[in-house]
Amino acid sequence: MSSNEINPDTAEIASSKGRPTPKRKDAQATRKDLLKGSTDSKADRKAQRVRARESRAHARAELIAGNPKFLPARDAGPIRAYVREFIDSRRTVGEYFVPMAFIVLLLGMVQNATLQKNVLIAWTLMLVLVVVDTILVSIQLRMAIRRTFPEAASTRGAIPYGIMRALQLRRLRIPKPIFKAGGKPITK
Repeated sequence: MSSNEINPDTAEIASSKGRPTPKRKDAQATRKDLLKGSTDSKADRKAQRVRARESRAHARAELIAGNPKFLPARDAGPIRAYVREFIDSRRTVGEYFVPMAFIVLLLGMVQNATLQKNVLIAWTLMLVLVVVDTILVSIQLRMAIRRTFPEAASTRGAIPYGIMRALQLRRLRIPKPIFKAGGKPITK
């Protein structure tokens, strides 16, 4: 049936939008009003910005605290919560990668050949340790997820999520860790 054919059962045009087409001058006036902005007063806009800022601050505080209602899709779900607990309850070499990179950067500016050679060796060793530790953690995490969630339909993305969390500095992880390194719960 084309858009202009009449449906014999309802006896109306199939493409009907249920309202008359607006007059040209009305449509132009509506567009101009939208371009001008709202008729809200300056105080109303300021109050709205303050409410939005407070709402964002509250949502961020709840996200950092780990409230499941405020978690983005990336962090939501029981498998991701398990991955966070698994990673946060242990120390990883990746946690020390960023501070070590900063130290290497600073020591690399020193004009001493022996020191630079030792820094290069230490940096290479650190990179190898991070790669090996990441592989070991991903294997352990995969086995732990399979053991804990055998009936889970999809654990896709859980291992990369855990690796990225393991490479972050502990203080900068969001949501905040609920376990100390070593597996003890953090008491507030």
